[in-house]
Amino acid sequence: MPPDLTAWRGEFPILASTTYLISNSLGAMPRGTRERLTAYADLWAGRGVRAWEEEWWELPARVGDQVAALLGAPPGSVAMLPNVTLAEAAVLSCFEPAGRRTKIVFEDENFPSVQYFYSRQPGWRVTPVPRERLLDAIDEETLLVPVSHVLFKSAYVQDAAAIVAKAHRVGALVVLDVFQSVGVLPLDVTALGVDFAVGGCLKWLCGGPGNAFLYVRPDLRGHLEPKLTGWAAHRRPFDFAPPPMEYADTAYRFLNGTPAVPCLYGAAEGLRIIGAVGPHAIRAHSLRLTDRLLAKADAAGLPSITPREPERRGGTVAVNPPGAEAICRELLARDILVDYRPGAGIRIAPHFYNTEDECDAAFAEIAVLAAGRPGLRDTLSR
Repeated sequence: MPPDLTAWRGEFPILASTTYLISNSLGAMPRGTRERLTAYADLWAGRGVRAWEEEWWELPARVGDQVAALLGAPPGSVAMLPNVTLAEAAVLSCFEPAGRRTKIVFEDENFPSVQYFYSRQPGWRVTPVPRERLLDAIDEETLLVPVSHVLFKSAYVQDAAAIVAKAHRVGALVVLDVFQSVGVLPLDVTALGVDFAVGGCLKWLCGGPGNAFLYVRPDLRGHLEPKLTGWAAHRRPFDFAPPPMEYADTAYRFLNGTPAVPCLYGAAEGLRIIGAVGPHAIRAHSLRLTDRLLAKADAAGLPSITPREPERRGGTVAVNPPGAEAICRELLARDILVDYRPGAGIRIAPHFYNTEDECDAAFAEIAVLAAGRPGLRDTLSR
């Protein structure tokens, strides 16, 4: 018997008034987050600058350890950064293009922000390829392989183990983007041998914006000196010493400027809840709901690029009826929160706090709007 996760619904106020199926874009806010943010404001108001030594300075490590537990990473191996683009930039800044090893390879379905960043870096040969050709494209001239674990449009789960194995065989390093997997799929970056992992708390971790993270393989960390750096990465930051830079020996080595303290307060409650529910229970629930949505899409004759194989499917189902963008706008007007992506259609992303009834009702609305005739809703909800 699968665990009953409905008891957690009360932790998320928006569920009382909205069908919230958009956790692949922004996770629902836990009610406890308001208390966390109030605690931040109270500490600032009452303690002023003393807040740094009393709590604020430790937050990137404390929240980073919450993330590490969900990644299968050891404590002290995760740094918190404002967004994934900066996390990717911090990684690349550790290296210089030199000799033959100047190639950066990733799938052409990678998130655009990542592609924009790498494509503008001088001296590197940036090679986007179809995911079917990714392993063949990783060769002895490749330095970095920054890939998505779960593709954001289709929810296709890439074979991270195979990618890491091929990269390491030819001397390349993997940057695994787990933004669309952590919080909805069990992860173990240690077992995978991932060199770097990036992601954020914004989506499935229900932690809000400004909370990206960077995991660096512990045995690799001390050999790297990121050029994208700042005072927070210094071994003795409050010495405010002039150059040369002396890097911290901890995950703080990959920080740069002042941490985004209020965002870190905002992330903690979602991370606590996801850890308490557990990635395996969340994954099992997610697969049941996405199976159900795909079956309804097939019954309605609506195309979907989402994989049918459970091991290759993330937490999202994309359906692409004619007029999908307009249908998505109408759903939003009806307080059914989903989103639209070109080439994918309407993305429906149930999380552990969603129910079968919510998925059924949302899909029935999509089918009715797509068909343009009443009555189909009752047929599809049986």
